[in-house]
Amino acid sequence: FSVVHVAAHMVNALNFSLHYSEEFPALNVARYRDEDPRKILFTTLPGITGFFMVLVLFLMCTSSSYSLRYSNYDIFWYTHNLFIVFYILLLLHVTGGMMKYQTNLNEHIPGCINPNKTIIEDFPVSEYPPESEVEPEPGLETNFGRICTEAPKFVSNLQMTWLWVSGPLCLYCAERLYRYIRSNKPVTIVTVNSHPSDVIEIRMVKDNFRARPGQYIVLHCPSVSVFESHPFTLTTSPAENRRTFGIHLRVLGDWTERFRELLLSETNMDAEILPILQQRNYPKLYIDGPFGSPSEEVFNYEVSLCVAGGIGVTPFASVLNTLLIDWKQYKLRRLYLIWVCKEIQSFLWFADLLCILYNKLWQENRPDYLNVQLYLSQTDGLQNLNGEKYQMLNSRLIIGKPRLKLLFGEIAKCNRQKCVGVFCCGPSKLSKELHKLSNKSSSHGTKFEYNKESFS
Repeated sequence: FSVVHVAAHMVNALNFSLHYSEEFPALNVARYRDEDPRKILFTTLPGITGFFMVLVLFLMCTSSSYSLRYSNYDIFWYTHNLFIVFYILLLLHVTGGMMKYQTNLNEHIPGCINPNKTIIEDFPVSEYPPESEVEPEPGLETNFGRICTEAPKFVSNLQMTWLWVSGPLCLYCAERLYRYIRSNKPVTIVTVNSHPSDVIEIRMVKDNFRARPGQYIVLHCPSVSVFESHPFTLTTSPAENRRTFGIHLRVLGDWTERFRELLLSETNMDAEILPILQQRNYPKLYIDGPFGSPSEEVFNYEVSLCVAGGIGVTPFASVLNTLLIDWKQYKLRRLYLIWVCKEIQSFLWFADLLCILYNKLWQENRPDYLNVQLYLSQTDGLQNLNGEKYQMLNSRLIIGKPRLKLLFGEIAKCNRQKCVGVFCCGPSKLSKELHKLSNKSSSHGTKFEYNKESFS
């Protein structure tokens, strides 16, 4: 629509130049006939503001591409904050007075003949009528048509753009103010864990903070960036007997790299836990949220299938931590967890959690409640997680990628006439395949409902 809008204005500028009307100079944007259309576009207020609006929109659209966001998130973030400039230009864009309307329709009816001008060569009208002739009344009919008594008068339309923009802007400002008030108090960092494959775990405490499993928060660290914030899924949610909550973040870009340096600046990078006594040395950290996500619906199905790729397992880790506290209070009675990683060390992020939950379910005579399958997609040979306590996970470790079509068939066979919730947090290719399989009619009367979570 923006391209059509701009193209229409360019055609209008050309028409103003080629079809300049000396009879109605007030309606002309061009100053004379055959004026260069580029002068009309770049020397008038509507033209200049329109040009910069298109430039801002172009920068915002191009910086939204996945490749640019992934390679340099700062460009994406700062160009999208140009929306403030865009709205200012929009309000100025309509103040040029190009749109006009006639104020004396009674004295100058559109299409009427002015007796003081020669309009038609074939039917000449006296340019100066005799003094004895009575002045015609407005709208009086002659052989040549209606006669008008005065020249048309035009004024600019009343500007109404502010009225349509003010409503959404007020809602946006109110929402930003509410979020600022909610997040203006920094959290207390309790522990920082350094995990394999450049993953950091942060445990925090904040007064009156409540969240449900699967939700996410927006993290803001002024020491890293004054304006930049990033969303992270909660891997541990606060509970009745636990105030702490935590996140796992993977160091992938410059923001997370600087953040890690601040957290681990005075300690050994291989240290697993930093003492609480050192928390005064941590940078100030603010959180906004929590915010909802599709992963919250895991507990609303009797059977759920969770498929994760790499660090995408974080929303499901929150689910596992909640089940570890009390799984009996939820509708969920069977959980399938499919976790795909490139490196075997990545499974250590939540290996202890999986083993503890599995042992608890076994002791409570529900070993079929949790079905875990770990897939190692890139490896040169058979590998295992070191440690006797990970024997359960090693028996469920598979080399290669999951055969999702066969997996859906097995789940449908074991859960006849039931509705299975399908949840995914991972690469786009994996998500599309799951979506496609969920939409297909399955055997045994099993229905699959697809849900997706992504921050890309």
